[in-house]
Amino acid sequence: MGTPPLSHLLGARAAALAHYSPYSFLRQLSGERQQQLFGTGAVARWNEQAGAEIVDTSADSAVIQWLLRQLPWDSEYFGTPMFRLFTGLFDAQTAQSGLAESARALRQHLATRNGAFYAFSVVPAEDIRLLQGLTEAGWRLVETRTTFYRDQLPGVDFPRYPVRAARADEAPYIGQLAAAARNPYDRYHADAWFGDARADAYLARYAENTVAGQLAATVLVPDMPGLVVDSFLAISDLLEDSSALNTALSRVLLTAVGPANRGWHARLVSETLHRAQALGHEAVLMTTQATNHAVFRTCEKLGFRFGATAHVLACHGH
Repeated sequence: MGTPPLSHLLGARAAALAHYSPYSFLRQLSGERQQQLFGTGAVARWNEQAGAEIVDTSADSAVIQWLLRQLPWDSEYFGTPMFRLFTGLFDAQTAQSGLAESARALRQHLATRNGAFYAFSVVPAEDIRLLQGLTEAGWRLVETRTTFYRDQLPGVDFPRYPVRAARADEAPYIGQLAAAARNPYDRYHADAWFGDARADAYLARYAENTVAGQLAATVLVPDMPGLVVDSFLAISDLLEDSSALNTALSRVLLTAVGPANRGWHARLVSETLHRAQALGHEAVLMTTQATNHAVFRTCEKLGFRFGATAHVLACHGH
């Protein structure tokens, strides 16, 4: 499994790791608890996860370790070993050149062991040193994403719209809607490694699984007489995280709106807020690409606020 992380590296990275919580902007939630769950605590427990490893590629006498996890489902689906890099551990004295050299060594490690591989990392914008080290080592930027949130849900009083939960037999159709609403800026379509056809197929499969699998608590679609269903919105109730944080949260997982349902993105999000209000949730989160101005307009209209920005970096070996 590799060398365990050193305590002084955890201390050196604690400030940056605080931003790895997907809820760091929700100030009403304990920052200490979030650090335990998603930051330094997640690093300390890293080797407890299936497929997790710590790769030591120390360079220039600096100790540098990478927290990596193989993704079995993705690996099988794409027919290539797929990895997610959680973060790197290094101290404040580590030179940028040494960090970049170590990141290149990580890529070489994956290539030597696997041949063909694909790796990606979601790095908070605040972790600037890691971003610089990875990009200098050849990891390419494939997406910049922004998370918005709407709390103060008891005050939600937007007009209501007729919606229903998608039926299980509609899963293939929901997948078709997702693939048809191609977004060139999502990380799959923006990364040439996937190609449009493979990215479309993956997005369709993911959307299908929000209806037929366990990915979503519900998938909302319009329910207006005479209106064809040409849009959907999948919602996760984030049960595990909510329980650990002693709160109740939900997240918009995926949306797609076709030409026959123009204007329904805002309506489906509005109904998501009403649903969260009825369930007593603390907040609703929604993440989108930094290029998605249509979603920004929905956020402004429905009272969402800016939460956080992250960059998705990727690399691969042939």
